[in-house]
Amino acid sequence: MIIALAARHRLPAVYAYRSFVAEGGLMSYGPDVRDIFRRTASYVDRILKGAKPADLPVEAPVKLELAINEKTAKALGLDVPDKLLALADEVIE
Repeated sequence: MIIALAARHRLPAVYAYRSFVAEGGLMSYGPDVRDIFRRTASYVDRILKGAKPADLPVEAPVKLELAINEKTAKALGLDVPDKLLALADEVIE
């Protein structure tokens, strides 16, 4: 619904998660959700081995990803610089 609203009003929008870009959003810059899930396994392992959850450190995401949807950029009349496309983890054409 948010993606459709931004497209209807021809608003370039940046989202927090790559899934928005896959659905037609312009771009996202945010945590790599797959990496977070992989790192969660170590927490579960420590808890199952007897660690108290309150004693475990709170961790911030360490891997961020940039995704760009070129089709949406063209529909909005935007030219994405080549340098930005080269930096992107994923470019949807």
